[in-house]
Amino acid sequence: MADAEAELRSEFRAAFEGADFPVKNQMDLVPALPNGPGTRFEANDGEVSFTAMEMAAKLGSHQSFPYEDVDSLVDDVIEGLKAEGML
Repeated sequence: MADAEAELRSEFRAAFEGADFPVKNQMDLVPALPNGPGTRFEANDGEVSFTAMEMAAKLGSHQSFPYEDVDSLVDDVIEGLKAEGML
């Protein structure tokens, strides 16, 4: 899954770097997403796949808002996905 992690990390960074940091909650990220909450993230040719909304529902307890930059946000998202067995 290391390749999936690298793919997702790149996708998350690209999707979230346009957010207006600092972000105070998940809703602050929605305007940065190309398809809003329906934005789909995929890795390993679709073997790992979920929408931003699915991710938000599972990862709320793994995030520590506010985030000052995209890298700390992406790090927590990746760790949350691992903890939830999604990666």
